[in-house]
Amino acid sequence: MFPIGDDNTGERSVPVVTFALIALNVLFFFLELSGGDAFVKEWAFVPSRFLAQPAADFPTLFTSMFMHAGWLHLGGNMLYLWIFGDNVEDRLGHGLFTVFYFLCGLAATFAQLMVGAASNVPNLGASGAIAGVLGAYIIMFPQGRVSVLQRGTVMQVPALMVIGFWTSSSCSAALARCPRMRMRVGWPTWRILAASSPAVHSR
Repeated sequence: MFPIGDDNTGERSVPVVTFALIALNVLFFFLELSGGDAFVKEWAFVPSRFLAQPAADFPTLFTSMFMHAGWLHLGGNMLYLWIFGDNVEDRLGHGLFTVFYFLCGLAATFAQLMVGAASNVPNLGASGAIAGVLGAYIIMFPQGRVSVLQRGTVMQVPALMVIGFWTSSSCSAALARCPRMRMRVGWPTWRILAASSPAVHSR
């Protein structure tokens, strides 16, 4: 089941914030590829390092939201942000949507900090922020439907099913990356985060 879009006929504005967030995530990923492990260690969120020097490490609260552990991690997150983010942005407005997105990402980061304060493993990923967007979509559009490609056929399915697929896929990808799993509290659901190469926790 591959989601390809939803009904945007009711949108009243161009989702400039959603487009900008996608562009920034892609840009940061290419910077990761060129910078290697050193870039990841410097700009990802490291709980123990943040607690030791919160002022110096403050930027990583935000930069880590634009980093990803691989092409599939990036592609899956950006696909779902593209499909669902524009609807939520249209309903909330550009400014409020921006604040909401970052608050959800920060909530996921601090949840990680609470349960792994002593960890030296870099944390990165936009999944916390995107999970918040998906949760908002379910609340705002409970009857929403999404077009998916299934065995060469395009069909309409409930948005809740597609969002559930994203959650299960995220967990499956984490299990495939590494046998050593750590369960973390995230909103709106429990999320599994794994250490990958380089040694990071993706979210």
